[in-house]
Amino acid sequence: MAEHKTYIYGRHALMEALTNNPKTLKKVFLASNFVDTELGALVKKNGIPIAVLSSGSIPWDVDRGDIRQGIIGLLSLENLVSPFRSFIGSLKISSDISLVLLDEIQDPHNLGAIIRSAAAFGVSGVLIPERNQVPITSAVIKVSAGMAFRVPLVSIGNVNATLRDLKDKGFWIYGLDETATKSAALEKFDRPSVFVMGNEAAGIREKTRELCDVLLSIPMNARCESLNVAASAAITFYSWSLQHKSVFE
Repeated sequence: MAEHKTYIYGRHALMEALTNNPKTLKKVFLASNFVDTELGALVKKNGIPIAVLSSGSIPWDVDRGDIRQGIIGLLSLENLVSPFRSFIGSLKISSDISLVLLDEIQDPHNLGAIIRSAAAFGVSGVLIPERNQVPITSAVIKVSAGMAFRVPLVSIGNVNATLRDLKDKGFWIYGLDETATKSAALEKFDRPSVFVMGNEAAGIREKTRELCDVLLSIPMNARCESLNVAASAAITFYSWSLQHKSVFE
């Protein structure tokens, strides 16, 4: 079976990677007529191999519909996603720190949107399980608008073991649950925080719910039954950020 590879497409995504996390790029494919002095200089500066992108040299697993700009990047997921131990060991934990932990998110568009919101509202890391979870894909990078290269992405093993570890380190665990009576808009976020976002259909699993210190919901008009998990995440991160203005400095 051929090795699965992850590609990013277009100038914006490549510039985000080159500017914020160039080690994530293994190779850049450029059309023969592609001219971009700024981008070319960054590729050369970081010593990233270049291949000519032509009709006969397009990698078999590239999405042909996404090569109109004449530039593709081959990603190193090992350099994009950090292991939990190294991430948490280097994190300076304070009341102004928040993390989001994903509990079996399946839609790449939701994952990409959550990453983008995490970057927008100062969340310090996106914790992504290795199993039963959509991985980082080209679609995830695209939906994140390149923010996947700005906010730390962290690989975790067992979700519940990770939450116990974070609790031991002083984090307060918030589970987002539409049936909860406490409002995310009214919560006082005065400790290091972890926001657990559950599966699109099933929500947070029962054993994981039991590890949450508080369950939060998003107040809504009665005309709407529920919000998409990515929208709920954005509102929650925004509510948290209003109490932690230092994340915008």
